Amino acid sequence: MLNVELHSILKETFGHKSFRHNQLNIIKSILSGHDTLAIMPTGGGKSLCYQIPALHLDGVTLVISPLISLMQDQVMGLEAHGVKSCYLNSSQSYEERQEVEQQILEGEVKIVYVSPEGLLSGYLLNFFENLDIALIAIDEAHCVSQWGHEFREDYRRLGELKDSFPETPILALTATADSKTRLDICQQLRMDEHRIYISSFDRPNISYQIFERSDEMKQLQDFIDKEHKGETGIVYCLSRKKVEKVAKDLRRRGFNAHPYHAGLSSSKRASVQKKFNREDSIIVVATIAFGMGIDRPDVRFVAHLDLPKSVESYYQETGRAGRDGGKSSAWMVYGLQDVMKLSQMLETTDASESYKKVARHKLDSMLSLCETTRCRRQYLLNYFEEELDKNCGNCDSCLEPGEVWDATVDAQKILSVIYKTGQTFGAGHLIDVIRGSQNQKVLSKGHHKLSVYGIGKDQTSTHWNTILRQLLNLGYVKIQNWDYRNLVLTQKSIEILKAQNTLTLRKTKLKKTKAKTGLRLKEQEHGRNDLFQELRELRKEIAEENKIPPYLVFGDRSLHDMCTLIPRSRDEFLLVNGVGQSKCEKYADLFLTKIKRYQESSSLVTEM
Repeated sequence: MLNVELHSILKETFGHKSFRHNQLNIIKSILSGHDTLAIMPTGGGKSLCYQIPALHLDGVTLVISPLISLMQDQVMGLEAHGVKSCYLNSSQSYEERQEVEQQILEGEVKIVYVSPEGLLSGYLLNFFENLDIALIAIDEAHCVSQWGHEFREDYRRLGELKDSFPETPILALTATADSKTRLDICQQLRMDEHRIYISSFDRPNISYQIFERSDEMKQLQDFIDKEHKGETGIVYCLSRKKVEKVAKDLRRRGFNAHPYHAGLSSSKRASVQKKFNREDSIIVVATIAFGMGIDRPDVRFVAHLDLPKSVESYYQETGRAGRDGGKSSAWMVYGLQDVMKLSQMLETTDASESYKKVARHKLDSMLSLCETTRCRRQYLLNYFEEELDKNCGNCDSCLEPGEVWDATVDAQKILSVIYKTGQTFGAGHLIDVIRGSQNQKVLSKGHHKLSVYGIGKDQTSTHWNTILRQLLNLGYVKIQNWDYRNLVLTQKSIEILKAQNTLTLRKTKLKKTKAKTGLRLKEQEHGRNDLFQELRELRKEIAEENKIPPYLVFGDRSLHDMCTLIPRSRDEFLLVNGVGQSKCEKYADLFLTKIKRYQESSSLVTEM
C-alpha cells in the first residue's frame, strides 16, 4: 500500500514513472523513522528523497541549504509542480519574513528552506520548536565533515538540532563522500541507528578527458570548437584573477563568457547566475564559489584549467555537466605548476597535521587520476569503492589510449642527479646538470665534474621536466623547502634506484632532439646569455618606469630560471623562481612576449 502511494506522488506530482537509484529505499528508511545518509550522483534525484516524504508526512519538512540561490530555485521548481513551499533567509525584508512565517503557522506550507546559520539562530530555532517538524533534510551534507572537500563551520553545528528535535529523523544528502567522510557526517550529525544508501557514482554520459597543459587557452578553444560549439559550459579556475583573465580572453575569442567569484558584488554574482540560468550558449568562468545549487540540466561541458585539490572536488564539479543525461564532457589540463601551487597552499596553512595528512592523500589521489594509464572511469569509481569490470569506452584513455613506456632508466638518471647534487636544487638546475649545461651556476658548483653530468643530454628539457613532474606526483620525490623548491628523494625512490621496481609512465608526444655536441652546448649557453641580457634590459626599463630598484622587479636568479625553463604561458611563468601571483599579473605578459620574440628571431632552438 505504501509503495502504491509513494509511486502515486512520484507520478502525479513530479511526473516520473519510476524511482531511480536508491530513492525508494531512502524514502522508506525516512518514513520508518531512521536517520539516513544518502550518497547519490549529481542529477540523480536527491531532492525527491525529501520532497516525497514531505508530501506524505504530516507536519513541516525543514531543508537546510547552503545557498540562497538554490533555495529560490527549489521553491520555484516546487511551485511549478504545485507544491507550496517557501524559504526564510537574509534576502527577505522583515515584512516578507513575517508573511512567510504566518503561512507556515497556518499550515499552508509543507517544505521550508533555511540556511544552517539561520536555523541555528535563537529566533528561528524557537519558532520551529513550536511546530510539528516531520523531517530535517540536510543538503550538501559533505560540508559537515572536515574531511569533506567543502567543510563549513556552520554545518558542523547542525548536530545541535538533535537537542531540539530528538524524535525527528534526519536525512543527509551529498553526491560525494568517501568512507572516512561518511563516518564523520554521521558522527557530527549525531545520527543514531542510521542507515546509509550509496547509489552508483557512475555518470556514463560524461566523457572524461585529461591532458597535459601546453597552451591552455588554445587547448580550451580547440576543445569547445570541436566538441561543444554554441553550447553551455563551466570553466573552473583556482584564483579570482585567473577567472577574470580567462573570461576576458574567451570573450575576445567570440564566446559569451562571464566571470563569477566571491570577490564580485552580490548583485554582479546574481546577475551572472541569472544569465547562466536563462541564456543559451553561455560559459561561466568561475572559482568553486560557483557550484552548489546549479540545477541547470543542459550544461554540456565542465572544464578545469587548474587541478582540483581532491577527487571529491573533481567529481562534484564535473557532475554539474549533463544532469539531463545527455552527452557531456569533463575536460581538464594540468601541469607541474598545479602540483606546486596546491601543495604550497596546503603546507602553508595553519591546519592540523592530521588534516594535512588526509589532504595530501586526497591530492595524491587526484594526481594519480591524471597520470594513470588505465580507464579514467574505472579509477574514479574505484576511488569511491565501486567496481567497473570493464573499460568504459568513454574517456580519453579508452578512446585514444596513450602510449606507455618503461621509464625506469631515465628515472634512475634524474634521481641520481638529485642525490649527487646534494638534494638542494630545484628542477631547473637538475635539468641543466643532466643535460650537460655549461652555465655559470653548474660550473661554479662543480657539478660539471659529477658522473651524472650530461647523462641525459640526448633528451629535451621538456622530457626531463615531464619525468620530474610524474616522479613528484607518484611520490618518488618531494619538495623540501618552498622558498627554494628544492627536490629531495623519498624512501620510495630507493625502489627505482636499486632496480627493485620498474616505472611505467604515460608517453608524452614530443620530438626528441639528437645528442648535442660540445660545440652545440656552447652555442646554447651563448644563446641563454643573450636572452639573459635582453631580460635584464627589460627589467631595467620596468624598474625605471616604476622608479624602483631592478631587483624589486626580479632578481637574477629569476631571470636565469626564465632562460632555463623558457615559459610560454602564465601558468608556466609561475614555475619560475621568485614569481608569485602578484608579479605574474604585473609582469608575465611583458617577459613572455620578450622570450617569444627572442625565440622567433634567434636560430637557437630551445625545447622545454
